[in-house]
Amino acid sequence: MSAANALLKAIHQRLSGDAGLTELIGPDGIRDRLLARPKLPAIIFGEMETRDLSTVTEAGEEHFLVLEIWSEGEGRKLAQEIAAKVTALLDDADLTLDGAVLVSLLRIGTRSRREPKTRYYLNEIRFRAVTE
Repeated sequence: MSAANALLKAIHQRLSGDAGLTELIGPDGIRDRLLARPKLPAIIFGEMETRDLSTVTEAGEEHFLVLEIWSEGEGRKLAQEIAAKVTALLDDADLTLDGAVLVSLLRIGTRSRREPKTRYYLNEIRFRAVTE
């Protein structure tokens, strides 16, 4: 398993294993994509970019990941509450990865907006992770 996939799997396990978050989004609220007729609120794995961060002696990768928090039209407060919970669970988290070691996982920013066509609220949480 690649370090990127191992990271995604560990993040999914951390988020889905939290009872408070599951109460907010439901048992199937974490997905890999936004469905055409989405059941909201939901956490969607957004874009991910991986870069080589190897040194002469150590292999390493840097990952930039976006987690999208979607809620319905009147749900800005709910989207922000879910984003805060996700950040608390993941920022500087010590996750165990299959076949790799997580050196760091830090939130680097959050963006919130209303999608004009659907009127859904979207919070994007950006994380930077380093793996060896």
